Amino acid sequence: MKRMISVLVAGCLLHAAVCAQSSNSKTGTSAAIFLEIPVGARGIGMGNAFVSIANDVTALYWNPAGAARLDLNEASGSHTSWIAGTTFSFAGLVLPLGSFGTLGVSYTQLSMDDMKVRTVQQPEGTGEYFSAGDMAIGLTYARQLSDRFSIGITAKYIQQTIWHESANAMAVDVGTIFRTDLFGGMTIGATLSNFGTSMTMAGRDARQFISVDPTQMGTNSQIPAAIEFDSWGLPLMFQFGISTTPVKTDEFAWVVAVDALHPSDDFETVNIGTELGYRNFLFLRGGYSSIFLQHGDYASSAQEGAEGGLCVGFGLTSDLFSTESIRARFDYAYRNMGRLENIQVITFGVQF
Repeated sequence: MKRMISVLVAGCLLHAAVCAQSSNSKTGTSAAIFLEIPVGARGIGMGNAFVSIANDVTALYWNPAGAARLDLNEASGSHTSWIAGTTFSFAGLVLPLGSFGTLGVSYTQLSMDDMKVRTVQQPEGTGEYFSAGDMAIGLTYARQLSDRFSIGITAKYIQQTIWHESANAMAVDVGTIFRTDLFGGMTIGATLSNFGTSMTMAGRDARQFISVDPTQMGTNSQIPAAIEFDSWGLPLMFQFGISTTPVKTDEFAWVVAVDALHPSDDFETVNIGTELGYRNFLFLRGGYSSIFLQHGDYASSAQEGAEGGLCVGFGLTSDLFSTESIRARFDYAYRNMGRLENIQVITFGVQF
């Protein structure tokens, strides 16, 4: 059994490393790309290698099975200045319910400031403004099937809007976590995210009035018609991760993690990360995302320009009101985004 698991892990990582050298990318062929934006300063600070760890409220994004491993109620939220003047927000709540399992709810939003409506005839603006935004609401159920194995599933409602048009979809995330006795308690996690329906824009601006035959006098020029939009699938993602704790004492805990990613709309890649904790109070983190896209003699120009790189961060936890029943958490992360502007993420959380 141990040999089989070791071979499986090595095979998955080798597969990601080899396939990452493909020169073809499907970037821009999926809807709701905001679903791929990582959540929480802790996971981001570890280079987005968090699928097999997922032991806080951000498990609602990384791996729903991780929610089953929480013993206390936990809430968390973050608001981030994202690229191109957009903002990205996340809020989540996890409620352990004993033998019934664990419930969780999450809200994710990508938004932007209003922009002027411009036309060819009025390039400086028509006096109107439009906005665009994305959001997803998730409901999670997770359960610990044994002391080693947990499973979770999230049902999501997804919406994208721009001015008077909108598109909607339903999707599910499914995840598992299995803890072994190998290498200091190695943990294996796997998720399949954003498996759902396609999205098609529709709205009042797609309605137009056309002429049946403009070459004929007296033709009806007010025939109502609707523009037909194409459907676009969601960014399906399979992730496989392993993590272990090579050092664990009363003073220190050192965690190392590796994730392999297989997206439907981009290159396959690998993330690595680590976290060093001191007395469950101070945490230092570092990692590197998309490592097989950034370097290599066989990497294409598109791969070398991928938006990934160094990630660092830290975290603090403390009891509130001199009681161990309520703990507050503060996490910070810095993420190198390559050709895009770098990102700083701050997350606040509370256990109660």
